[in-house]
Amino acid sequence: MISSRKEKTFNLLFIVPALVLFLVFNLYPLLRTIQLSFFEWNGIDKDMLFIGFAQYKHIIFSNPAFWKSMWNAAYITLLCLTLQNGLALLLAILVNRQIKGENIFRVIFFLPPVLSGIVVGLIWKFIYDGNFGILNTCLISLGFEQFKDFAWLSEIKTALSSVAVVHMWKGFGYGFIIFLAGLQTIPNELYESAEVDGANKWQQFINVTVPSMIPVFTMVSVLTVLGAMQIFDLIYSMTQGGPAGHTDVPITKIYQYMNNGEFGYSTAMAVVFGMLLLIVSLIQFYVSKKIKN
Repeated sequence: MISSRKEKTFNLLFIVPALVLFLVFNLYPLLRTIQLSFFEWNGIDKDMLFIGFAQYKHIIFSNPAFWKSMWNAAYITLLCLTLQNGLALLLAILVNRQIKGENIFRVIFFLPPVLSGIVVGLIWKFIYDGNFGILNTCLISLGFEQFKDFAWLSEIKTALSSVAVVHMWKGFGYGFIIFLAGLQTIPNELYESAEVDGANKWQQFINVTVPSMIPVFTMVSVLTVLGAMQIFDLIYSMTQGGPAGHTDVPITKIYQYMNNGEFGYSTAMAVVFGMLLLIVSLIQFYVSKKIKN
């Protein structure tokens, strides 16, 4: 018994460092953020004015700019859930068929996600440049003269979609790797049985691949939503929320309020945004569970 207790105590010692890191860098900042959200504070003075839920009320009912930023983030998220994940799944299926050079494709497809967001944003800002950007040069060489001096990131109609394209290009590699890992766990016997029953490739995909991949789809969709809704570095390096706030997302709005010395308000906005993300994630897990059952 004594030996068993010593063993348990010894094992618990391995958990302590991780627990301390979690408490200091995760739990305490979270609780501190929630606490500050009830105060009016500029982030510098020692005096903080307690105002309760006043800031939450203003954010939810009287701040259209915040909800505009939510819509922008939702638009990017929708494109990522459909186009980005669709491309990632298609590429994963092709690579899973053991084509030549599959390891090279894995490296190439996973390269964009590991690049710095700021660096990627600055590179694509150059590509989109209206005066000497590579994109306009290519389009003009193909005969599309209307794109001469066209500023993709300064036009209201194209700025948000342009940023979304960059985010999808940078992020599809994560989904590709996860989809590929999920596909490789499906036994070949299931496909062979379906083929014996006369199922074509599309029927095999619908009746074998999709049901087997539901947990993977859920994981990828949750990660996609969290990643797209929390986009910051690309937007900050490419547009800084412009033109006229048309590429603002919640994180950039929080950053702007914090820069203006409204720390209490920005923390309240962060809490509201975090709660919305939590609700969306729970809904995704609930729908996935219902589909699986």
